[in-house]
Amino acid sequence: MNTVKTTIRESAGDKIFVISLYVILSLLLVIVLYPLIYILSSSFSSPAAVTSGRVWLWPVEFSLKGYAQLMDNPKIMTGYANSLFYTAAGTLISVALTIMMAYPLSRKTFKGRNVLMMLVTFTLLFTGGLIPTYLVVKQMGLIDTRWALLIPNAIWVWQVIIARTFFQTSIPDELIDSSELDGCSDLRFMWSVVIPLSKPIIAVLFLMYAVGQWNAYFDALIYLKTAQLFPLQLILRSIIILNNSSNATDALKLVERQQLAELLKYSLIVVATIPVLIIYPFVQRYFVQGMLVGSVKG
Repeated sequence: MNTVKTTIRESAGDKIFVISLYVILSLLLVIVLYPLIYILSSSFSSPAAVTSGRVWLWPVEFSLKGYAQLMDNPKIMTGYANSLFYTAAGTLISVALTIMMAYPLSRKTFKGRNVLMMLVTFTLLFTGGLIPTYLVVKQMGLIDTRWALLIPNAIWVWQVIIARTFFQTSIPDELIDSSELDGCSDLRFMWSVVIPLSKPIIAVLFLMYAVGQWNAYFDALIYLKTAQLFPLQLILRSIIILNNSSNATDALKLVERQQLAELLKYSLIVVATIPVLIIYPFVQRYFVQGMLVGSVKG
């Protein structure tokens, strides 16, 4: 039996639309990608090339001076270790608390869930402010401790809303009813059924909390006093400020210090971004699935 292949011819309007779409997406790709390439190229260029504006796409006068300056600072490794701890511990705590809060709010049998959800959403719109928050943290005895970066901002309301929506759309009530008939407790159902079925949203939560925790520095600036507890972001900030506030009297040394400070900005961005770039490819598949929560299903 011979099969005849038929092709659908696109109209001129469809072709123009597809071409326009490719052009727009290409421009957006360039807009998003160029700053990243520029930062990476600048970090491998000489200080003079960076400050003179000669770096556009490729490194000019290839140099590792910026990274060498960072590695010579012993505080960098301490900050890296602290940030890794804060990111790992903070993400685990935040994801666990978010799931424990979002799942009950997603179940229709949970009485008062609408009132609680309204209160949770209220905190998204209105906060107590910096001074009341600081006083609460101080009263809890968390000032200048690692817990100050893990507990006060452990739960983000937006992540609770996303997880709650996922549980509502992905965990059917029939599954809960059947588990109850089999004598399954709520805790056992949560651990054996809900968690395995929620890998996409858990990956999304892990990535969001990890990136936020890794890039956070303001809480450390407010709550921490001991330099040994500082995360990487706060140490990098202090390095930039130190290099910008040079007291050198020699004009040549002053210019070199200012050029080095400009180069350090780009090297610091690359150093601080590496962990996120390493983690993202492993959770990208789940991240895309989790971000489609609430989309139209056919």
